[in-house]
Amino acid sequence: MSLRSVLVFAVLAAAPLPGCGQGCSIGSQQGYSPVQPIAFSHALHSGEFRIECLYCHSGAEQSRHAGVPAAQICMNCHRQVKQNAPGVRRVARAIASGRPIQWTKVHRLPDHVYFNHERHARLGGVVCQNCHGPVEQMVRVEQTELMTMGWCLDCHRTSKGQAGPTGPLAPPTDCSGCHY
Repeated sequence: MSLRSVLVFAVLAAAPLPGCGQGCSIGSQQGYSPVQPIAFSHALHSGEFRIECLYCHSGAEQSRHAGVPAAQICMNCHRQVKQNAPGVRRVARAIASGRPIQWTKVHRLPDHVYFNHERHARLGGVVCQNCHGPVEQMVRVEQTELMTMGWCLDCHRTSKGQAGPTGPLAPPTDCSGCHY
């Protein structure tokens, strides 16, 4: 490989991922905490008010993706409380216009990685905080864990054989278990 090729590779490897902002390079987005279109405090909602993660992110136990909650979920409570708060008014306007709120994704895995929330949350009994950190304490969500292949494999290795909701856990540690 030529010196030029090595330099180009080094620059690209250190470059931020598209839409990821500063401090978010290939391989880890640890510390990534983007400003969202509407300020939403998980510390208030899931911390102080103790709203369960799965109330808003019901997909985590039912599908591959946990998903961003539909704006209508917010309005289940906000039809009654804080209707005139600026963020709540923006949510109501988004619903009325039929346009979704353009939230910025915080936790991102490479395209060649297969990850299934249902497999981890419902079938594996993994609590959200294991991967997403203490979200109930976060005013603005931040990726706290590395979420690298080694980080995932450490969890798979240490949880093998532990009791899960459906019996002993047997998470894969071979390449084809998580890669396309």
